[in-house]
Amino acid sequence: MTDTPDATDPQDTRRDSLFRAPPLAEQERMVEALLFAAATPVTLAEMTARMPHGSDPAEALHLLRRRYDGRGVQVTKVGDAWAIRTAADLGFLMAREQVEQRKLSRAAVETLAIVAYHQPVTRAEIEEIRGVSVSRGTIDQLIELGWIKFGRRRMTPGRPLTFVVTQDFLDHFGLESARDLPGLKELREAGLLEARAPEPEDGSEQRRDDDTGDMFDNDPDAAPDDDDDY
Repeated sequence: MTDTPDATDPQDTRRDSLFRAPPLAEQERMVEALLFAAATPVTLAEMTARMPHGSDPAEALHLLRRRYDGRGVQVTKVGDAWAIRTAADLGFLMAREQVEQRKLSRAAVETLAIVAYHQPVTRAEIEEIRGVSVSRGTIDQLIELGWIKFGRRRMTPGRPLTFVVTQDFLDHFGLESARDLPGLKELREAGLLEARAPEPEDGSEQRRDDDTGDMFDNDPDAAPDDDDDY
């Protein structure tokens, strides 16, 4: 019996090369290119869809973050996505590049703060906290800016719409999630609040709603059916 030497099928070789993941260093370069060129933060799912089969964008991202650690720009998590951003301590260098298009009204600032700290929150709840009515124009302006959006409907009579902050809001203020917003103690230390908040008239304690479970939730019932929904 004659032994025959092992032969490698050229087609098998080509097939393996097509599905073999590139080296991790090359994957790191790919992730860097995607984040650098993207106009908006990129999710891991989007990286996986763009990179060659078998790639591990999560591991490549981990290496890239370490490489940028301490540099002038950093790989930053924004919600459930990632982006390359200027290091926070160097933001003052970009001040001249910022163009102030328009200022938010006091009503818009208060409304935005209430949504950020109490989300998901309805229009009626916003008005109850502010103590005055909220105009459609104020809410429309914040939606147009892309800083708040519709959340889920409340399972209460009338099923009112709720509002939550958007990923663009988190990105603008350099936050990973709404839980990273400064607390009352931090605001007081910064001189943005009085040393002691006024006591509620009914003697009840004020509390912050930590429920952010509806954040970034795409509820098919979220879109308003008519102009009277919010």
